[in-house]
Amino acid sequence: MKLSLTQRVSIVFSVLLLTCCGASAWLQIRATELHDEEVIQALSQDLASHIGRNAALMGADGPKPAALRTLFGQLMAVNPSVEVYLLDANGRITGDDAPPGHIRRMQVDLQPVRRFLANEPLPILGDDPRSMDARKVFSAAMVPGADGRAAGYIYVVLIGEARDALASRLAESTVLRATLGLMAVVASLGLISGLIAFGLITRPLRRLTDTVSRFNASIREGSEPASLALSRPATHTGTRDEIAILERTFGQMADRIGVQWRELKKQDQERREIFANISHDLRTPLTSLHGYLETLSLKDNLLEGTERRRYLAIALAQSAKVGKLAQSLFELARLEHENIQLTLEAFALADVVQDVFQKFELAAQARHIRLQANIPAHLPAVCADLGMIERVLTNLLDNAIRHTPDGGEVSVELARAGDQIGVVVSDTGPGIAPELRASLFRRAFSSGDVRRQGGLGLLIVQRMLQLHGSRIELVERERRGATFSFKLDAAPAREALKG
Repeated sequence: MKLSLTQRVSIVFSVLLLTCCGASAWLQIRATELHDEEVIQALSQDLASHIGRNAALMGADGPKPAALRTLFGQLMAVNPSVEVYLLDANGRITGDDAPPGHIRRMQVDLQPVRRFLANEPLPILGDDPRSMDARKVFSAAMVPGADGRAAGYIYVVLIGEARDALASRLAESTVLRATLGLMAVVASLGLISGLIAFGLITRPLRRLTDTVSRFNASIREGSEPASLALSRPATHTGTRDEIAILERTFGQMADRIGVQWRELKKQDQERREIFANISHDLRTPLTSLHGYLETLSLKDNLLEGTERRRYLAIALAQSAKVGKLAQSLFELARLEHENIQLTLEAFALADVVQDVFQKFELAAQARHIRLQANIPAHLPAVCADLGMIERVLTNLLDNAIRHTPDGGEVSVELARAGDQIGVVVSDTGPGIAPELRASLFRRAFSSGDVRRQGGLGLLIVQRMLQLHGSRIELVERERRGATFSFKLDAAPAREALKG
């Protein structure tokens, strides 16, 4: 049988409550009995001594049976709860007034008797001659012999058979049953009240359980998990209630999971857009490449040498474009999914800028685009991965030159910014449309965007700078097209000198 936590704890609570009530009742009854026995024994402590002083129970030849029966009968008639016995020096019963067959043992242990005569703390229990295992409170006195030594003992059981029989009958009486019934009612009310109180106390836990169940169900159904966090009750931040703290902690966890869920969903959407754009970018040159190759194959004998070379040049250009796009895609995947280790070294950023300018010098001259480098004197070296930073500048300048009209300008500015070196790359092109700026570094733009093609280059730039603990930003500059900026850490003085 499967039970909830609340049900299991309720059952345990009920069992413990009933056990405690039963144990408490038993202890109370037992304590009352011990108290009664102590009171009875204390009040009747001198009873046996009084009997011994005022009755001649022993003669020259030993106990007087007639005198014993007469005295014992009188005492038991006055107080039916007592039973009087005469013991010899060894504890054997030598005189009594018990009905025939009621004596179960004829020997009484004298050790409790000696403790009683030594005035040890009460109650002291001794053997009951009318039972094989019962022990009861008693009163005892020594009967001296002719030589002054103990010739025997007067042994008085203070709670005899008559009282036991009366107590047994009273146990079945209406009063006792009513008392036990009242105790049962009180215990039941306590149990019900406790369960209600426990239910109120554990209500936040059940509420948390329901919230977690809904949260789990929403994840299985694919809905947004963060919506569950909005329905949780407000809890005081300073509370010491563990359940409230757990509930608040779960709410915070649900918030974080919701944020991560939305971020993953957005990344998945962006990844789908990247694949769609890359597919489009690949399909265009592949289609062109296939068309020209097919033309060369079908019309090889009809084409003149000049036309054949032109077709081959176009096919090679399209093939190079596909190869470049595939290489960029591979590089982006490696940067995103592999554990890239940077090779940090100190180097002069101005030298890297000049090297990158030399790569694009011919392409810029062909379109009359001026490459401008604004580098202040005594600029500190930077500490970064030389290959990655060169690739970052290459991608940015490649984009800038491709989107700058003929006769325009592409500039790179370096400036010190505290413990960092700032880099700004700008052009005089048409810039980036406002609707594309929000997702500029999250997806590649389609080739159909004639104003700006972000491609994979900016995504690679962003990832490389992230590995350096930096980020690239699009900034606004008057009379400029697209302007990108980022910062790199300056190398310590000793590292710069070493470099």
